Amino acid sequence: MNRKQLEKLGVPPACVPAAIRCLSTAAEKGTGFGLKGKRSKEAITAALADPAALATDPVWADLATSLVEYRAERSAEPDKVPIDYAVWECSTPDDTIDPAAHAQMRQACAVPSAIGAALMPDAHVGYGLPIGGVLACENAVIPYAVGVDIACRMKLSVLDMPIEAINSRRNAFREALDKGTRFGVGVEHTPRQQHDVMDQDWSVTRVTREKKDKAWKQLGTSGSGNHFVEFGELVVDERSEDLGLDAGRYVALLSHSGSRGAGAAVCSTYSQIAQRLLSKRYAALGRLAWLSLDSEEGQAYWAAMNLMGDYAAANHAVIHRLVTKLLGAHVIAGVENHHNFAWKERHDPDGRGEREVIVHRKGATPAAAGELGVIPGSMGTPAFVVRGRGVAASLASASHGAGRRMSRRQANDTFRFGAEQKRLAEAGVEVLAAGADEVPGVYKDIHAVMAAQQDLVDTLARFEPRVVRMCGDGSRAED
Repeated sequence: MNRKQLEKLGVPPACVPAAIRCLSTAAEKGTGFGLKGKRSKEAITAALADPAALATDPVWADLATSLVEYRAERSAEPDKVPIDYAVWECSTPDDTIDPAAHAQMRQACAVPSAIGAALMPDAHVGYGLPIGGVLACENAVIPYAVGVDIACRMKLSVLDMPIEAINSRRNAFREALDKGTRFGVGVEHTPRQQHDVMDQDWSVTRVTREKKDKAWKQLGTSGSGNHFVEFGELVVDERSEDLGLDAGRYVALLSHSGSRGAGAAVCSTYSQIAQRLLSKRYAALGRLAWLSLDSEEGQAYWAAMNLMGDYAAANHAVIHRLVTKLLGAHVIAGVENHHNFAWKERHDPDGRGEREVIVHRKGATPAAAGELGVIPGSMGTPAFVVRGRGVAASLASASHGAGRRMSRRQANDTFRFGAEQKRLAEAGVEVLAAGADEVPGVYKDIHAVMAAQQDLVDTLARFEPRVVRMCGDGSRAED
């Protein structure tokens, strides 16, 4: 008996997975009720008629419980009053948050399990939760509040080279980026790169098992959109014990990339499952559909998401290994962090006491007290190495970048990459490849963004881009 047949009998969509599990159990136990036939219909009909009577049945308890909970939900009061969310916003008029992003955040605050929320100064419209949105939920994870590019990550490596080398050995820096990086939708490495992440258990879900080969081929590559690998000058104004660096100027390598095609497949698969399970009363929440962490689907997504986190970290490790080897340099210090992820953390967002919650940071940087991270600007503006201050109202979060002022379509209609590339070269930034949709003018002023969140993070160092490579093939952005 399939989903369509079960729903025709009257099984609510949210209860169909439990019904299928029970039918399978019945077949295994030889009770005469299998996945097909008249008796299976009789069993389902009996469960629908009186689920409470089967609450302790060894075969049908799962469906009975699901039906009882569903009906209790349907008979409850209408949707809860949405929670409030804290906002950090730039004071400069051109850098304020789009009203549509606020509308998305208000909708996210209506998710039944949501108990805390915040919006970062780089916020702009995304799918489901806005980019720059932070949402704490009780025992539930929302695939689209994590995002398509799961565990998209920043990694900065400080190199053992004199700062003058960026100019005196410019050709070597160009070649290291040209030969050591791959960009674009579907791009692969030949031969495959090696990393221990590929020895992990990729069979935790069907989608990760099926995408393992593709993930291996894409290991050490970057997508389109705002993904980049670049060399620059790291400026440390005073001795930093956090970084282990004295005051000075250093050559550094900075990258931004995520979990590639495998991560996108995990998001697509489990968001579709969550939307299929979503009760009709919450149909308006659409892409904010959630998975309970008590469910098989929720546990499967959680395992896949964490694997994608490890894979994204490995992706950066390979990129930095290849590029630094080509340059003949060694790493002496580093910082990395990711966004587009969900964490189990302890917070008290609603004044009912500290407890474990699921914190989604879609395009937001973890900023717990003492936690280090990197917040980039654009190809022509600085990135900042920061230390979190653990502000409770932000759910210990900060922005993940400058944030877009305009859509990619508007950017392509407004700017010409060749002209911007020439202007950047005159300002001391060489862009090897990119698109008009990523030039500095499409982003908010990173200095205004940093000023708006000075209570959330302390700045430890500044990274000034010098040689930049992004996707220049015109492929559609993945994130």
